[in-house]
Amino acid sequence: MSRLRVAIVGGSGYTGGELLRLLLFHPQVELTQVVSNSHAGQYVYSVHPNLRKLSSLRFCRSEDLTSCDILFLCLPHGVSAREIERYRGSAPRIIDLSADFRLRSAGLYEQWYNEPHCASHLLAEAVYGLPELHRAELPSATLVSGTGCMATAAILGLAPLYRAGLVNSSLPLVVEAKVGSSAAGATPGGGSHHPDRSGAVRSFQPTGHRHTAELMQELGRVAGEDEPRPYGSSARGELRARMNLAPTDDFWQYIAFSATAVELVRGVLITAHVFVNEMVDERSLWRLYREAYQHEPFIRLVKERNGVYRYPEPKILAGSNYCDIGFEIDLQQQRVGVDGRKRLGDEGRRVVVMAALDNLMKGAAGNAVQALNCMCGWDETSGLTFPGLHPV
Repeated sequence: MSRLRVAIVGGSGYTGGELLRLLLFHPQVELTQVVSNSHAGQYVYSVHPNLRKLSSLRFCRSEDLTSCDILFLCLPHGVSAREIERYRGSAPRIIDLSADFRLRSAGLYEQWYNEPHCASHLLAEAVYGLPELHRAELPSATLVSGTGCMATAAILGLAPLYRAGLVNSSLPLVVEAKVGSSAAGATPGGGSHHPDRSGAVRSFQPTGHRHTAELMQELGRVAGEDEPRPYGSSARGELRARMNLAPTDDFWQYIAFSATAVELVRGVLITAHVFVNEMVDERSLWRLYREAYQHEPFIRLVKERNGVYRYPEPKILAGSNYCDIGFEIDLQQQRVGVDGRKRLGDEGRRVVVMAALDNLMKGAAGNAVQALNCMCGWDETSGLTFPGLHPV
């Protein structure tokens, strides 16, 4: 049986390197070309040394790209949108790992990315490439977007609560994301210089992170709300914009998303504080999450009574496509008020959700290959069975 011919544009970065590693060993595909204008003519292992003796492919220039069945784009922000028609001439189906086609609303994109979308006519066509939420749409998709690494962890961790209608949207959703240095990409910068980065726990975007828009869109979708729209020009709209409130008629929730850089190379850990609209117990939450994810090959529920790894831990997920999810109920606040006597009402019903993944795998390349498998009707785990390492 002939294998699917795939190519990568932008293969010299960390995400491109992960795609190379995965696709070289995928049983259903033949990797035909890897584009990098800055490294054209060099062997791919000269940039990705872990691939020595595994491939004789050389990087080629973008003008040398030939036709293929599926094209992966791993380009800097904005490039895919500007050149999408050119690349659509090379392949009938595209998986774009940038942020260019993640948001369905051109207005929402302009609000969060501070520029108009130059291919807004394609936003409605693009499928948000998270198989756990969009599996049914992927087989017929011709344009699939990547997903933000921190957004992926948060959305997967929170989706069951929103789908069940348990979230009290009149109270804030607070998400704190910790992420490793590889999320910043392969290009060196001041923040990645070793004397400055080593040992750092650095808040780099306490407000206004663009992944917030993906939470608005996807959590609103699973909650059954309307698609997010740009904030209006009214005073109320401007106030909501400053407060990071989700811009729909019904999904007006304060989303407080913060991002912190930590001393990891790979990994994302999100901690989300969710206020629910009814009393919940551990058994009911276990049932909810099991029903949501029992058939998902890459979602694991992690909540042990003891041990170092009783909650999700990104360290042991490096190189794997798993997203580990755990939770705890704030029982103390459900029993007493701040004065030690008064029972709290709805505002005391707090659930803490934790989710961890490898930002280059389930947060990028691995998720893209999982989407590829869904698009083609293959076993969803093809090429993605590596379990991670321990100890590491």
